[in-house]
Amino acid sequence: MSEVYRDPSLSASERTIDLLSRMTIEEKVGQMCQLDLSHDPKIWIKERNIGSYLNVKWKDTQVLQKMALETRLGIPLIFGVDAVHGHCFHDGATVFPSQLAMSCSWNPELLEEVARITAREVIHTGFHWTFAPILCIGRDPRWGRISETFGEDPFLIGNLASAMVRGYQGKSLSDPESILACPKHFVAYGETIGGRDSAEAEVSRRKLRSIFLPPFKAVVDTGCDSIMAGYHSIDGTPCSANSWLLKDLLKKEWGFKGFVLTDWANINWLHEMQYIAPTLADAAEIALLAGNDMMMSTPEFYNIIIKMIKEGHIDEKVIDDACSRILNVKFRLGLFEQKGLLTSDSKVIGCLKHKKKALEAALQSLVLLKNDNDLLPLKENIGKIAVLGPNADNSIAQLGDWSFGKVLNWPPQDSDIVDGHKDNTVTILDGIKKRVKDPSSILYVKGCDVLNPEDQDIQKAVQAAMEANVAIVVVGDSYSLNGERKDRASLDLTGAQHKLLDSIKRTETPLIVVLINGKPLTIPWIAENADAILEAWNPGNEGGNAVAAVLFGDFNPSGKLTISFPRHIGQLPVYYNQMPGWHGGKYVDMDAEPLFPFGYGLSYTSFQYSNLRCSTTELQKHEVLTVSIDIKNTGNHEGTEIVQLYVNDKYSSVTTPIKELKGFSSVNLHPGEEKCVNLVLPISSLSLINSEGVECVEPGEFEILVGGSSRDNDLLKKSIFVH
Repeated sequence: MSEVYRDPSLSASERTIDLLSRMTIEEKVGQMCQLDLSHDPKIWIKERNIGSYLNVKWKDTQVLQKMALETRLGIPLIFGVDAVHGHCFHDGATVFPSQLAMSCSWNPELLEEVARITAREVIHTGFHWTFAPILCIGRDPRWGRISETFGEDPFLIGNLASAMVRGYQGKSLSDPESILACPKHFVAYGETIGGRDSAEAEVSRRKLRSIFLPPFKAVVDTGCDSIMAGYHSIDGTPCSANSWLLKDLLKKEWGFKGFVLTDWANINWLHEMQYIAPTLADAAEIALLAGNDMMMSTPEFYNIIIKMIKEGHIDEKVIDDACSRILNVKFRLGLFEQKGLLTSDSKVIGCLKHKKKALEAALQSLVLLKNDNDLLPLKENIGKIAVLGPNADNSIAQLGDWSFGKVLNWPPQDSDIVDGHKDNTVTILDGIKKRVKDPSSILYVKGCDVLNPEDQDIQKAVQAAMEANVAIVVVGDSYSLNGERKDRASLDLTGAQHKLLDSIKRTETPLIVVLINGKPLTIPWIAENADAILEAWNPGNEGGNAVAAVLFGDFNPSGKLTISFPRHIGQLPVYYNQMPGWHGGKYVDMDAEPLFPFGYGLSYTSFQYSNLRCSTTELQKHEVLTVSIDIKNTGNHEGTEIVQLYVNDKYSSVTTPIKELKGFSSVNLHPGEEKCVNLVLPISSLSLINSEGVECVEPGEFEILVGGSSRDNDLLKKSIFVH
C-alpha cells in the first residue's frame, strides 16, 4: 500500500507522519478549524479541508463526512457535541441528572457507566467527541454555570471527572463505541470575580497548582486526549493566550499528547472583548503561538495564518505540531476506519437499559436535607396528597442546562424551548401519580410561576393543601436562571414561590419541599419551616420516578452535598475548605456556617461512627497510611453511608485549608449491622505548594478526620506525624 497513512496495521504516529508529509499548508491549517453549519460546508470541506464541525444534526454528520472522505487526502471530520449529562441535544436520547446532581452520589463507578452510555448514544448519531466533563470548581453559586460542575472540592472533582473520561473513551479510543472526551475549561474558569461568567480570575500560580490544576492533572494522567481552554483571564492573561499554561505546563511538564481546543470564538475575544490584541490577525497569532491547536468558531483564522506562514511570519513547524496532534487523535479514534461513518441505531438511543441507569443515577443524586419526626418515607395509606408548585410538572426546569440543543436566541430561555424531551420525561407529578395506588388521590395545583410574581393561583393551592393529608411543594429555579450568561445577583426564591410556601405552611398540613434547582439557593425559611426537604437538583428524565421512590421509601436516600448552601448571599464564600485566619471568625450579624455544608446528607436510618484508628502514627513521606473506622446502622432501615476522610495540616510554611477531602468510601448496612471501613491515604497526597511553587510534603503533625460530613461535629479525629 503506497499511502502509508491508510494502513490501519501501522501506529497512529507512523500514519500521522506520513499524512502530514503529503499535506499542503492550506490542508494543515484547515484541520485546525472547527465551525458550525452557518459556514458553507462546500467551501470549508472541499476547498479548505476543515477538521471539525460541532453541534450539527446527526443526519448532517453523514453528508458532511462523505464530502470529507471524497477530498484529495480523504481526511475524516471529527464531530463534536455538548453531551454534558447525556446526549441531550438529540431528541429521544437519555438525559441524565446534571453533573452537580450526579456528583452528590460520590460514586465514580456510576459516573463511568453514565459516560459509557452517553458515548454509546453519541457515537450512534455520527458524533465522536463530547465537550465534557466540566472540571470547573464551583465555589460561588451566583455563577450561572454552577450546575455543570462537580461541586466545590478538587479531590472529588478529579475522581469523578477521571471516571467519566474512562467511560467516554473506553479501554481504547479505537473501540467501536468510544468517543473523545474534552475536559474543560482550562483552568479556574469558575473562580471569576463576583460569580460573573468569563470574567477575570485573580488567581496566583501557587493557587492554581494547589486548587485548580489537580483535577486537570488527574484527567491527563487518566488519558484524556483533548482539553478546552477557558474564555477568562488569569492575572491579566487570557487562557487562550497563556503559553505558560498551554505549552509549558500542560504539554511539556505534564506530557499531554492530545490537542487543545479553544472555546467558542476565544480568538475573537482576545481582540473584541479582552483587548489584548489590536487586530484579529494579532489575536490569531497570539492564540496559535500560545499553544492552541484547534480554533472553535473563528473562520478568519484560516486566511490569516496561511498568509502569515507564506510571508515567513510564522514557522510552519508550529502548524505541523498542532496539525499532527489532531491527526494522531483522529487515527487513534478510528475515524479513518469503521467510525468515520456510522448510521443511527434507534435501538440504542434512549433504550430501556439506558433509562434504568438514568433512574439509578437520579436516585443516588437525591439529597435528604431535613426530615423532622420521620415524616418521610410516606405511609402507603397517607390518603390525599397535594402536589403543588411551579416545578412539580415542569420538564424544562427538571432537565436543566445543556438539555435542549442550540436555539436561535442565546442564551435560551424557557420560552425558546417547545418540547424539551417532554414525551420521554417523567416529571415529579407524573412519578407520584404512577407510584400511588389511586391517582385520583393526588390534588395538583401549580400555584405560581417561578419567574412571574403576578402569575399565581395560591388560593387554589391552599384549598388543595387543606383537603390533603400532606403537601408536597416543588419549588426552585428555572432554565432561565441557570447556564452560560445567566449569573445571578440573588439566590432567593423568585416569583411568588415564597408566598406560596408561606401560605401552605399556614394551613398546618405537613409540608414537604422538593427542590428542583441548578444551584444552591438561600432557603433559611424553608430549612426552618418545612417538615422535610428533598434536594433533587436537575434529576434528568427519570427524575420523577426517582423522587417518588424516595418519598415513598422504595429507595433510602444516600446522596451527600458536594457544594455548600449559604444562608444569605452576603455569606459567600461558604465552601468548606477555606483558609484560616479570619479576624474574629464570624460576621457580626450572621453565623459564618453554611445552612447545609459540604458532605451533608440525611438517610431514613442513622449511622454511628466509632473507633477511629490509624495503621501507624509515625510515617515517612513515601509511605501509605490505612485509616480504619467502625460504622454501625443504628436505625430501622437498610441504608448506604458515604464515609469521608479529611486532613488538616496543623502547621506549614504557607497557609493551607482548615481541612481537605482526601478519601471517601460507601458502605451499605442493614439495621443493627456494623462494618469496618478502611481508607487508604498515600502520604504523598498530603503535599502542598510552597512559596517557591514547589510541590512537597512538609514534615509535621497532620489531623486525620473521618465522618459523615465536613462539619467538625460530625468528624472523629486522630493525629499522625510525618517525618
